[in-house]
Amino acid sequence: MMKYIAFYKPFNCVSQFTGEGVTLSEYNLPSEVYAAGRLDKDSEGLLLLTNDGPFIKKVTDPKNDKEKIYWVQVEKIPEKKDLEKLSRGVVIKGYKTKPCQVKILEPEPKVFDRDPPIRERKNIPTCWLEIKLTEGKNRQVRRMTAAIGFPTLRLIRVAIGKLNLGNLKPGEYREVKKSDIL
Repeated sequence: MMKYIAFYKPFNCVSQFTGEGVTLSEYNLPSEVYAAGRLDKDSEGLLLLTNDGPFIKKVTDPKNDKEKIYWVQVEKIPEKKDLEKLSRGVVIKGYKTKPCQVKILEPEPKVFDRDPPIRERKNIPTCWLEIKLTEGKNRQVRRMTAAIGFPTLRLIRVAIGKLNLGNLKPGEYREVKKSDIL
């Protein structure tokens, strides 16, 4: 039987069941599921797990243009021209990212405290952005915000396709239907 799991991957956890440090094996997830894509150790939020191999390919293959939404806390406050540059695509490591949608989140989203908290500098304000992408290369969002001069301090994936985090807390999961995702 196919299983589809929405999991809130906490900060400092790797998106696999084995390895060094905190792994998915510590969260009592159902057996026989695997991560459909990844979130790096420094990122948090929605991770889809399933035992449906063809579906994993459908969700993760960039050719399929599956939208993913991230809330990104950045250092400093970007201006409209900065967001326009980001939305047109930026060059990172010799690759130009696909166009994306980006906006400042006002009011700031209510998010769970992170342990450890982000670094804060008294004289440098922060801002939350919502970025909608249809691709997801390694550390892409972090590299994109850095490329326009606004380093990422915190990154939370809040949606994959139609599926969103909902009221999950870090380390929690819920079973979902395939139709809830795409």
